[in-house]
Amino acid sequence: MREPCPDPFSPRRRMCASCLRPQSACICHWITPVAAAAEVLILQHPLEVANPKGSARLLHLSLPRSRLAGGETFAEADLRALLHAPWRDRQADAHANQAACYPVLLYPESAGEVVSDCNRAALDAARLRDPARLRLVVLDATWRKSRKMLHLNPLLQALPRLALTEVPASRYLIRKAHLPHQLSTLEAACLALSRLEGDAQKFESLLHAFDGFIGQQLGYRPR
Repeated sequence: MREPCPDPFSPRRRMCASCLRPQSACICHWITPVAAAAEVLILQHPLEVANPKGSARLLHLSLPRSRLAGGETFAEADLRALLHAPWRDRQADAHANQAACYPVLLYPESAGEVVSDCNRAALDAARLRDPARLRLVVLDATWRKSRKMLHLNPLLQALPRLALTEVPASRYLIRKAHLPHQLSTLEAACLALSRLEGDAQKFESLLHAFDGFIGQQLGYRPR
């Protein structure tokens, strides 16, 4: 006799509507709002959506000026809107509408993909001085999948890139990095935002909460 299917509405299966995790593994208590000057667009690979070790959801819930969109290949019109169109919370901000946002891809200059330099916009250092006009684009994916996302989306390939240098050691103990300088999505975004704003301490509260999130995930491992 076949065993009955588990009840999706049983207490064991209830999901948190905010962090999209089972209520028994909810991470909402680690949400730490930080008012970043720049907008942050997180493009999440489908394989990361249900990954319990992922940091993108915590990052998104902690940054009021952020958006999270899932996909590997995006329709050109949809991606163009995500990259350039004003977000609703900016439409009521007259100051924000004085100039279009400047989308910048947070990504290394050399990551194994082949992209023609003539197709990529040069990074305008002068525009980086005003982070309130920036839209930092962050890919939440493994390195292999992030390269595929670039390959499949020419609009991403064409973005100017902001590469992190002198990267500190990662505190991301729950996922294996291929190289020492590789950071989690949350760590990389916080490092980039802190450097853009010239405030090394601004995102420490979120990084401290991230340590708690990591500790929670480590607690689920069998002893």
